[in-house]
Amino acid sequence: MKSLLLFFIFSISFSLFSQTDQKIYEIINSVSSVRIEADITTLANFGTRNTFSDTISNTRGIGAARRWIKNEFETISKDCNNCLNVFYQKDFVKADGNDRIPQDTWIVNVVAVQKGTKYPNRYIIMSGDIDSRNSDGSDFTKDAPGANDNASGMAGAIEAARVLSKYKFENSIVYLGLSGEEQGLFGGKGFAEYAKKNGWEIIGVFNNDMIGNIQGVDGVISNRDFRIFSEPVPPTETERERQMRRFYGGEVDGVSRQLARYVYKTTKKNMPEMNPIMVYRLDRFGRGGHHRPFNDLGWAGIRIMEAHENYNQQHQDIRTENGIEYGDKLEFVNFDYAAKLTAVNAINLASIASAPPEPKNVAIGGVVEASAKLKWDKVEGAIGYKIYWRDTTSPNWDHSRYVGDVSEFTLEGIVIDNSFFGLASMGENGFESVVVFPNSVFK
Repeated sequence: MKSLLLFFIFSISFSLFSQTDQKIYEIINSVSSVRIEADITTLANFGTRNTFSDTISNTRGIGAARRWIKNEFETISKDCNNCLNVFYQKDFVKADGNDRIPQDTWIVNVVAVQKGTKYPNRYIIMSGDIDSRNSDGSDFTKDAPGANDNASGMAGAIEAARVLSKYKFENSIVYLGLSGEEQGLFGGKGFAEYAKKNGWEIIGVFNNDMIGNIQGVDGVISNRDFRIFSEPVPPTETERERQMRRFYGGEVDGVSRQLARYVYKTTKKNMPEMNPIMVYRLDRFGRGGHHRPFNDLGWAGIRIMEAHENYNQQHQDIRTENGIEYGDKLEFVNFDYAAKLTAVNAINLASIASAPPEPKNVAIGGVVEASAKLKWDKVEGAIGYKIYWRDTTSPNWDHSRYVGDVSEFTLEGIVIDNSFFGLASMGENGFESVVVFPNSVFK
């Protein structure tokens, strides 16, 4: 009888935590490459979306583009019974005396917030960039269609809003169009400060910058590979935290790296045809993206983008030289691929937005013992917790164990010296939080 009861409990646990919620598959199937193509085409046809371009015209320039994006979000909101709060968020930037900021201007972001039903002040964000540029970033008159960089990411955020607005989530989701990226990440900086000022709890940021190209300048063609960039630890860490890392490890276990691992795992589980590539770097070599301003404030933020770039089609005047076509034109965008990466974003937004808050005050012990111990503070909405561990050289979590609704647990026979450990909260619906790396040690 006892064996039968244990089998029954195991079966329920396996069903609850091993199967994928059907809505995840519905979300994947609902993302439309046709709609994404239409949105990218509309954005590219504004001619230029340079930060300093026309703001009055309804057919050309960044003003027309941001008004169109806002209208799209408002239309989506009407279709879901006004489930989105749509608004502009803006900051004034003064000329800096050089070509990058040649004149005073407003940096205007377009925001659509889908409020959570249980944790409305917890936000997971998907962003794309509104602005574009040609060879000269301060040239706001010449064409700069920016079809891939970054109409693709902006179209992805709009499409994610269309799909996910059909559902309700416990945490809030933000669909965000950021401006001023090409001049120095001004839009992201302004919105990050806005979120901080308003006391938002940011779970994480998915910065989508170029999600539409499958043929690299090196000749590699792939419609399945994509990269996830993440910094190792936050720049806001304290000297005490840095010293702890020296003795206890965690050099690659900051909040952004855990968010990247979450996206990797969720994608592998639900879209096995895709090949996420973890890149252990803030961004491409020596370059930056709009997740960085959020990182600068200590929040988790990653960049999701194509794996194989073509530099002939980035930041280039439209022209042909020596038989090579330059310029970021519509013909170079693969809309089916952009839809796949949009689906990657959408299922991760949905999964995190459906999960309880991550466990708090996670501590680890077990020095010179044969077992590793963890203890933590329980959080509202969690019905249990899952311990993760991996080899110290593994890029992703190798093992996990669901331990139930407890606040401490001992992994018998797992030596603390040989592995890294983390903890996630589990919800009744089967979704789990981002993993938390221990932030203190106990005996």
